[in-house]
Formats: sequence, C-alpha cells, structure tokens
Amino acid sequence: MKVKVKLFATLQRYAPEGQFAGEPFEMELPEGSPITAVIERLAIRPHEVKVTFVNGKARAEVYRLKEGDEVGIFPPVGGG
Repeated sequence: MKVKVKLFATLQRYAPEGQFAGEPFEMELPEGSPITAVIERLAIRPHEVKVTFVNGKARAEVYRLKEGDEVGIFPPVGGG
C-alpha cells in the first residue's frame, strides 16, 4: 500500500534524498502496517518522535495505516 509521509522540523533530515523541506513523499508499506513501520523504515530514533497524525488526527504509533493515508510525524518541541 502507498501512504504519504510528511516530516516536520528537525525530522526533515530523515526524508529521502532530494526531498524539499516540508513536502510530503510517498512510501510503500505492507498492507495494515502501523505508524511505527514508517518510523523504522526512515531510521528515525523513537525518542525523536513526539506526536504522530494520520489524516489530520492524532494517532498512537500502533495505529494501522490504510492505502492513501497521510502521516505527519512531529518531534518534541523545546523552548522557553
């Protein structure tokens, strides 16, 4: 199945080579894969992920994806 992935802020460095910052990219995954499959495939370290969204709704990383889903992955935000 194909899903679209968008990485935010510091996670953009895990996007495929030549990908423009903030632009979604397609990823092929086995049917019913969880969000963690996206994180693992991109080699993002788990502590770098704070929030994951699917089709604009916050979802747990174990959420099972469907064909055409749009996944957004956000890092923790610091500041003061």
